[in-house]
Amino acid sequence: MDGFEEKRLRVREGTARIDADGMHYRTLNALMKSLSGSGVKKIELHNVCGQRYIGTGLGDLTIEVHGTPGNDLGAFMKGPNLIVCGNAQDGCGNTMDEGKIVIHGHAGDIAGYSMRGGSIFIRDDVGYRVGIHMKEYQDKVPAIVVGGTAQDFLGEYMAGGVLVVLGLTLSDSLEHNARFVGTGMHGGKMYVRGKVKNPADDVEVTDLDEDDKKLLYSLVSEFCSCFNFDKDAIMAQRFSKLVPISKRPYGKLYAI
Repeated sequence: MDGFEEKRLRVREGTARIDADGMHYRTLNALMKSLSGSGVKKIELHNVCGQRYIGTGLGDLTIEVHGTPGNDLGAFMKGPNLIVCGNAQDGCGNTMDEGKIVIHGHAGDIAGYSMRGGSIFIRDDVGYRVGIHMKEYQDKVPAIVVGGTAQDFLGEYMAGGVLVVLGLTLSDSLEHNARFVGTGMHGGKMYVRGKVKNPADDVEVTDLDEDDKKLLYSLVSEFCSCFNFDKDAIMAQRFSKLVPISKRPYGKLYAI
């Protein structure tokens, strides 16, 4: 570890504090990986501004991010508990396999892209194509819970997992204006609190059964424990369930 890094790093009782101001993302991630292998159980990152791939390739530890991380936060993540005290950019949870990401703010586009395990909890709104290509792998069922609303192509090409949108940032009408919701969806399920104005032709909007209610209550309870919301008040509103109509929505385009 060179002198530059030593000035930015303090380790005490299993917790490392890193000043990431101006630090290149490769330097930061290499430093975090070395700390993960040395017995550190928690890493606090301060003055983060756009550094990419935070949480990738790390073991079982807690990472607390102060600032705005760059794209692909938690990409290919296998185990860490990642807490962002602010907003996140695009691609958080990209191909995530295990662990948990908690974002105390907004998230950008393609959150949860191709994730196949773990969970993502986002307090506020998200961008476009959130949950695209989500899938399940063996006994892993990924989950994304969005506190606010989403932009177009929510759940596009979903093949598995659970996507929940709570609409807490909307007006009393609880109308979600995202277009093409569930386009190409062929697996998994979405639960949306309020009205989905523009569902794709590939999905069916139905009511919840008892198993749905149990699953939704569990995810909403965990969301509320992260952000100190009232779970009973949230669950008192009507939810819709979106499921795919076909497992091969584009089959006729590519094969006879």
